[in-house]
Amino acid sequence: MLQKEKAMDHMDRARIIAETTARISRELNAAAIMVSGELSFEGIETGGIPVYYISMRPKSIIDHLVSTGKDGKTPLKELGAQINREVSGNSDHLQQAAAIEYVLGELKNGIIVGVVETRGSSSIIVHNLDDNPLVKAMKECQERIKPEVMSAIMKISFDIVLTGREGKKIGAAFIVGDSEEVLKRSHQIILNPYAGHDEIYRDVLDKRNWESIKEFAQLDGVFVVDERGIIQAAGRYLDVDGRNIDIEKGLGGRHVSAAAISRDTVAIAITVSESGGVLRVYKDAKETICIECMNPAVRYF
Repeated sequence: MLQKEKAMDHMDRARIIAETTARISRELNAAAIMVSGELSFEGIETGGIPVYYISMRPKSIIDHLVSTGKDGKTPLKELGAQINREVSGNSDHLQQAAAIEYVLGELKNGIIVGVVETRGSSSIIVHNLDDNPLVKAMKECQERIKPEVMSAIMKISFDIVLTGREGKKIGAAFIVGDSEEVLKRSHQIILNPYAGHDEIYRDVLDKRNWESIKEFAQLDGVFVVDERGIIQAAGRYLDVDGRNIDIEKGLGGRHVSAAAISRDTVAIAITVSESGGVLRVYKDAKETICIECMNPAVRYF
């Protein structure tokens, strides 16, 4: 009987949280509701606002207390500090998920209302996409490259991270824009698989070409893509000086050369890490975007 009452209390609390989230979203005219957890919106009136479910990463408060305070005497300030860390981590997690959906073309500008659940807490977070640092960085890159070209390359890169090729993880690099200068500062390390082909078969905006792009991503070297989204070459080696390039420790030659070519030209460099599943964007030798790729959000309705 007691367990049944607890289950009912949990259901009532979950419904109150869902209804509150929906009400806030309607009043703010939100672009979407994003949920990290299992909170159900079935039967909840959202006013046509779509609901997306994203993977949950942050460690729960309960897990933290079990690992740090087995004697049950964890100081209150430690609990408060952990709640602050968790809320901060949840907010970052939501922002990154919202940015990914923006990149994938699922979300446009506007307010996102997020609900993040752990076994220890539930948080409602209001986030403005216009203030999202990843979205801002994307828009800055789009000042040099057509938004649709940038979006297509990012989508292909996400696909490479999430699915690899024939079950194997692969890395890749796309150098986009200022292609004439990039070609001058690079050379082929294999025969260019795109040489002599009509533009229709080299256009990154045509999804029918994405499978071949992912196939050639297994080759050594980088892709060179012009401002229109036409691939000029694959299997290209960048002839750049990697000295004085300040990137994260442990990253390899692909990232060093990508950052360097973005310094020596006005191109944007997009890299996919083979081991870490991380997508990075370099502009003017600086890492402007870094996304730990997660599964894209699943739209509920």
